[in-house]
Amino acid sequence: MADIIANPESEGPSGGWGSVKSIARIYGDTRPPVAVLEALTHQNKPGGVMCVSCAWPKPVNYHPFEFCENGAKATMADLTSARCGPDFWNDHTVTELRDWKDYDLEQTGRLTHPLRYDAGTDRYVEVTWDEAFEKIGDTLKSLPKESVVFYSSGHAGLEASYLYALLARAYGNNNLPQSSNMCHETTSVGLNKVIGSPVGTVIWEDLEKADAFFFFGQNPGSNSPRFLHPLQEAKNRGARIVTFNPVVEQGLVSFVNPQSPVDMLTGHETQISDEYLQVRAGGDIAAMLGLCKVVVEADDRAVAKGSERVLDIAFINEHTTGFDSFIALVRQTGWAEIERESGLIEAAIRRAGEIYIAAERVIGVYGMGLTQHYQGALNVAMVVNLLLLRGNIGREGAGCCPVRGHSNVQGQRTVGIAEKTKLIPMDKLKQLFDFDPPIKDGTTIVDAVKGLMAGKIKAFISLGGNLVRAVPDQKAMQDVWARQDLTVVVSTKLNRTHLFPAKQAYILPCLSRFEMDVQAGGNQSVSTEDSFSHISGSTGKRTPASKLLKSELAIVTGIAKVALDPHPKLKWDAWTGDYSLVRDLIEFTYPKDFKDYNARLFQPGGFYRGNDAHERVWNTEEKKAVFTAPKQLNALSFGDADGRFRLLTMRSNDQFNTTIYGYSDRFRGIEGTRDVVLMSKSDIDAAGLVEGQIVKLVSDFGDGIRRELGGLKVTAHNLPSGTIGAYYPEANVLNAIDHHDELSKTPASKAIPVRIEV
Repeated sequence: MADIIANPESEGPSGGWGSVKSIARIYGDTRPPVAVLEALTHQNKPGGVMCVSCAWPKPVNYHPFEFCENGAKATMADLTSARCGPDFWNDHTVTELRDWKDYDLEQTGRLTHPLRYDAGTDRYVEVTWDEAFEKIGDTLKSLPKESVVFYSSGHAGLEASYLYALLARAYGNNNLPQSSNMCHETTSVGLNKVIGSPVGTVIWEDLEKADAFFFFGQNPGSNSPRFLHPLQEAKNRGARIVTFNPVVEQGLVSFVNPQSPVDMLTGHETQISDEYLQVRAGGDIAAMLGLCKVVVEADDRAVAKGSERVLDIAFINEHTTGFDSFIALVRQTGWAEIERESGLIEAAIRRAGEIYIAAERVIGVYGMGLTQHYQGALNVAMVVNLLLLRGNIGREGAGCCPVRGHSNVQGQRTVGIAEKTKLIPMDKLKQLFDFDPPIKDGTTIVDAVKGLMAGKIKAFISLGGNLVRAVPDQKAMQDVWARQDLTVVVSTKLNRTHLFPAKQAYILPCLSRFEMDVQAGGNQSVSTEDSFSHISGSTGKRTPASKLLKSELAIVTGIAKVALDPHPKLKWDAWTGDYSLVRDLIEFTYPKDFKDYNARLFQPGGFYRGNDAHERVWNTEEKKAVFTAPKQLNALSFGDADGRFRLLTMRSNDQFNTTIYGYSDRFRGIEGTRDVVLMSKSDIDAAGLVEGQIVKLVSDFGDGIRRELGGLKVTAHNLPSGTIGAYYPEANVLNAIDHHDELSKTPASKAIPVRIEV
């Protein structure tokens, strides 16, 4: 129950020469052309390419090298010299490839031809684009409209995403789940409920003025390394940083700036976190309630002395509701209960609370460590509670900062990829395209998987992604995925989803964002939205990996032309030839967000589409920001029991989502394998295990279904007692599809109940 600021397993600070060496190793594995270095120098800059990795914002005053280790790895992976053409299938069957590791599939290289699965030979075979589109269209026309799902990962640009959503609605449903269903849908639902915004409220300038950052369940060192630059600048000007996380993430411990010659030559490390509190998995609600209790107690003392209030009472009275009920709960909750549920000692929480009180402007940062819980939305509401106490939303240098993962996962929702009809301006679509959009809500990922299991879903169109590998209940998903009438996956690389083909299965290879997208109107640009709601243009300049590749937008329109009846207002060919026409449609549909879209496409730093909560306009039902009195002090759907552990799934330093670049997790000191279960030394001893022992994890969800993951090496790691860790996506097999956030149905992957078997 002690707070710590060390990670003995780590090979050193984030950034520095470790980052350079890691990039060099991936360069050797992927063997991209020398031109990749030129591509990196223009990455995340006006007129360049927006990174295909995370959604971290693009600053107006950019660095000479505005990319990070992860971004460089993603770029080199996209521009690899390896190719996976039709001849690959001369030597391999689909069934054989199921025994390959995710890393080995990634190393086969870029897909070059459209492919169709041939059940007779158990291989994919080359097919022409026209034939693929025709067969896909025929099958879609024959299926019940509600049985087809149009899924999207967070990669495709805003233009392709808008047309993809239009395709689904013109086809006849709102079955538009997206990868945010598995990560930050909790933000979209939970944050919207309490401040009226489905996205964060901060912008880049706020980072430069904040006096303190409070991190909850977010790991910038591996997931958004460019965040470390403003954090280093913040520390240099005297800002304080407090971190709550079960895992000691090196990016929040220390950082050597690889863009600083002095840092690189001297090895100078910037200590990032002033306080690092290892909260139990699922214990953040109690920890945040403890912080709020420190603030309330300080305010009580101020009132008793007649001194200046600690609470921002003027803000609370004017802008919030629910304050009295929340404060009553804070007062009546004892420290013993807070300590038990959070796994932290009172003194540690008090030190963090004093930092919060001393800071005039605070930014609350969170990631999937909060959102992927049974009470994930309550986690998010507690971050807002803390910020509201001192008016830290809607003013400079303060706000709520969820950090998104994929490069355009937020933007796709903005332009219509959403299963909830209330989020879509259906009247605008009817006016633009002269058809009646469906009014019934579509399916989430969780409901789509359950629909597959029930035999109700007959076809999946996937605009990117590796869905079979990414969802809970992987083994069951593999079986039911293959029972469908049709699967279509738009991809750049081979992945595990391709290895469970339906009765008809197609792999449609697409251009990378780095490659030229030449259409009738010339080389086209696309756009993406970052975590700060800024829109940036992106123009590929590299020669495509194959002459047969199509853009994501051209694939969407190719399917639309054969799956839908001709309609004079659906100008698929014209939109394919000139993406600026699609941007005009987006501007008409969302005029407030996309005013002068084409004219501002390459504005340095991107153009801001605005956020009402940033201006203290609350689009909640109450028309005010909402204090939430938590109904429980943990985020779990289960209680403690002898032999039960809380498993959190983690990403290594050598991966992006389900893409595995290698077997080096240098921040955790793990090399050459991903088959590990991380445990505290005390838990290893208490369980009668020894380091290096091979064990099996078994789900303890309680629904009678046996889920297991074996072959895991017991590895000592600095974790709270009762919390253990294993790698995503391998550990997804242990999570039940019914184990998800109560409001958003985001899978609860950060506290899975498991037992250990030997």
